Amino acid sequence: MNVDLSQEGRRQAALLGCRLTDWGIDALYSSDLIRAVQTAREINRFLSLPHTICPDLREISFGEMEGLTNEEIGVRFKEFKKQQETMTADLPYPGGECAGDVVRRVEPFLDEMTRSHYKRIAVVTHGGVIRAMTALCLGMPLEKWRLLGKDLENTSITELKWDPVHRRFTVERFNDYAHLEGHSLLLRSSWAEPPASHS
Repeated sequence: MNVDLSQEGRRQAALLGCRLTDWGIDALYSSDLIRAVQTAREINRFLSLPHTICPDLREISFGEMEGLTNEEIGVRFKEFKKQQETMTADLPYPGGECAGDVVRRVEPFLDEMTRSHYKRIAVVTHGGVIRAMTALCLGMPLEKWRLLGKDLENTSITELKWDPVHRRFTVERFNDYAHLEGHSLLLRSSWAEPPASHS
């Protein structure tokens, strides 16, 4: 859902911005969803860079599941979830997208970034995008994308490095949330909704 950052989210973003201060970042992009734009703006208090908003970076569409609790999803989409768990096909969410759809809209952005003059780019996006694009970079079958970081922490860092000789990305880090360590109330485990029961 397209919602504002919570106060906890703003604290997470500020901790990330402080961490990134000396990383030599020279460009900042974000999805157009409100929480991503606000996260980028909070980070940018430390970086002071031009901030470009890119709609193609928005979260995977969960379609008919948008706004539902895990419990509601477990009841209304029980058969879909069972089929999804087999990871034998890149299934789109009912009325929404699959990982392949995400790759098709985000890959042109990555290609453009590899041709840019920037050396280090910060991109504020979403868990489904991070997992789908990481799966692509690793050469994983896209139906397996959900094997990557079931619970990514908010403001965690995934770092991709472009190799211009072999024309491929390497994954340098994934779900790195060192800036949140020591702040237990900002970690997903302290606020995430428990998984749906299957009784």
